[in-house]
Amino acid sequence: MISETLRQAREFEEKYLPYALPEQPKFHVTGGVGWINDPNGFAPYKNEYHLFFQYYPYDTKWGPMHWGHVKTKDFIRWEHLPCAMAPDQEYDRDGCFSGSAVELPDGRHLLMYTGVRSVRSEDGKLEDFQRQCIAIGDGIDYEKIEANPVIDASLLPEGGSEHDFRDPKIWMEDGIFYAVIGNRTPDDSGAILLYKSEDAVKWEFVSFLSSCHNQYGKMWECPDFFELDGKHVLLTSPQDMTAIGLEFHPGNANIYILGSFDKRARHLKRQLVKAIDYGMDFYAPQTLLTEDNRRVMIAWMQNWETATCKLKELHFFGQMTLPRELSIRKGLLCQNPVRELEAYRGVRIDYQNVLINGEASLRGISGRCLDMTVTIRPGNENSLYKWFRLYVAQDGEHYTFIRIRPDTGTVKVDRTHSGFPHDIVNVREFPANLTDGILKMRIILDTYSMEIFINDGEQAASFVLYTPIEASAIKFSSDGSVLVDVEKYELVVEQ
Repeated sequence: MISETLRQAREFEEKYLPYALPEQPKFHVTGGVGWINDPNGFAPYKNEYHLFFQYYPYDTKWGPMHWGHVKTKDFIRWEHLPCAMAPDQEYDRDGCFSGSAVELPDGRHLLMYTGVRSVRSEDGKLEDFQRQCIAIGDGIDYEKIEANPVIDASLLPEGGSEHDFRDPKIWMEDGIFYAVIGNRTPDDSGAILLYKSEDAVKWEFVSFLSSCHNQYGKMWECPDFFELDGKHVLLTSPQDMTAIGLEFHPGNANIYILGSFDKRARHLKRQLVKAIDYGMDFYAPQTLLTEDNRRVMIAWMQNWETATCKLKELHFFGQMTLPRELSIRKGLLCQNPVRELEAYRGVRIDYQNVLINGEASLRGISGRCLDMTVTIRPGNENSLYKWFRLYVAQDGEHYTFIRIRPDTGTVKVDRTHSGFPHDIVNVREFPANLTDGILKMRIILDTYSMEIFINDGEQAASFVLYTPIEASAIKFSSDGSVLVDVEKYELVVEQ
């Protein structure tokens, strides 16, 4: 049974989506209309890949959270489906917050999400009560079960917060359902809780999978937990994070914890903690396992601190990153664009051993929807170059540049002149492996975004750009001699 709230959302989509589609990025997911944030329910279902997301269809700002819905066969071309859930029950009246999905053995599609109910206390403060809920459907329509909420405050460990208790990531293992859920602990910092169930309805608390102890931000949101190349990986998005050098940046951030899973204690033993993405715009990542056994990740390509900076003429706000294949290499979590992107490459333009010393442009190297790999190395055997810059999305007024400095081993991205309508922080710098001044970077440009992958995915950095679409020039610049290889493809993706 479709509720009136959900019916209205679907009718709104049907009416206004045709106006919004011409504005969309070529191959990055948006809601079509309205606002989106966290990816939800990113999982295979009936030989396709479904993606849901936090969604408010009626405006390009955050509102009572619905679940938007798209699906794909190849991670590049996405089909918009009707809104999947709306806040229409007493236990989720103030929002259907983030969650995940799994295909049941009988072929049904199970969604697990956080239902939110806001209550005003005696002193006038508005408090959220968060609990975990289930909806089951067929890939289009979903019905919330009568047993909701299936995990509430009664299943929290001692001292756990029912006000910050959200974003379940569910999976099945040996016939048992498991879920990791973000929570705030008595020391006012984040933790990831592990639960299990035989039927996805009756759950029991298992353990603290990992705890923050105020070391990496506060509340830990949007967890994901999986095994990859012999290691266990926990992804999470800390709130109120303090910068730690160039490794972790402030605000609402992202980290991965690499380690081993103690099966007896049901606890993740940390071996390494690093940023997942070093750009300005990356939050709430979620992964799935493909039919050919690849671990693929997608995230919200946006930043809460810049969420009011938008182009008012657009019908939508927010987009997802390009899905990325994950691997463990040299003890690091590496990520690269899904290989399916290569099927959309157009004509190849290739340059080898181009000497740059000052400013230069190369014939055919331009565009705003492209896949380009640039490899740089010193052009002088006796001395390193001081810096190298690559300018993209450039016209007479706008540009974004990437700067490489071999002496500090850093990459800096400056989008100050990329079209943002407000004065915000637009510069991000991060460490990279620049052995002997050599660096390889792959740059993916779409209508409103730039994603950078350093040294075959050792680092990634994601950025929203609002530069006018006509700004498509690319320029090279250096202080000192640099040899450059360029391999560039236009990306041809029909909407």
